[in-house]
Amino acid sequence: MDWKSTVHGLLGGAHTSTGDETDAGAQLVVDHPTGEEAYRAALARHCRWEEAQDVLWVRPIVPGGTDPETGEKVYSLSACRRRSLAWTRLRVYESQVVFTLANGQVARIEPAQGPELDELRAWDAFQLELTAQEEQALEELREDSWWGRYA
Repeated sequence: MDWKSTVHGLLGGAHTSTGDETDAGAQLVVDHPTGEEAYRAALARHCRWEEAQDVLWVRPIVPGGTDPETGEKVYSLSACRRRSLAWTRLRVYESQVVFTLANGQVARIEPAQGPELDELRAWDAFQLELTAQEEQALEELREDSWWGRYA
């Protein structure tokens, strides 16, 4: 399986153990060149690849807050901005895609677990409240700022 299929499978939850793809997803873990973890976040279920530049765009999910009126979890879409992974080396290792980034850090897209999987489930529920236009804008991963609802 090629790396793009692996990434899409991880994001889409194809590795589910329950048969329900929404019970699985992906997380991004970035390590400093020294091996210390620098960053960890659940990933939204979409990505975009720029072949000419070896760049993969993803959307890390910054933990949301609770709407005081509804009690539902909501997210700042400006905080959940797209991020790029510009790599110099890439490999698929078991159920992970490992990127050596241009800055020397190592990033892994791997199965989400624990708090990151919980955050992804809450994000999925939140996305059900978005309009089709809002959802499409998020999935295209082309904008860095969000001016609509949930800014």
